[in-house]
Amino acid sequence: MSALAEQVTAAAEDMKAAGILGDIVGHVGDGNFHTLLLVDPENADEIAQAKEVARRMAERALAVGGTISGEHGIGIGKRGLMEAEHGEAWQVMGAIKTALDPHNILNPGKMVPDRN
Repeated sequence: MSALAEQVTAAAEDMKAAGILGDIVGHVGDGNFHTLLLVDPENADEIAQAKEVARRMAERALAVGGTISGEHGIGIGKRGLMEAEHGEAWQVMGAIKTALDPHNILNPGKMVPDRN
């Protein structure tokens, strides 16, 4: 929460530098904020820029002790940062998912690590 203003400012600066229009809204009481990055879905460069902006926002959140997930959980785009946030617990989450869903029919390829 103490880094919220800095995080929102950095996100706005990233959006501006990338040339991406968007909006920032938040749950200020818990330090959680969201961005809406407006891109042309047919423009691969804009999509790549938006993904980079989102990755930097997530990495900054982790750097100040925050989380990459909110009340909605995570999306596929943040999946690659889950180990950075949770360390060894990320593999434990995968083992629990495998135990409860041995046929991998519940959200395959989503939240937990891939099966080996």
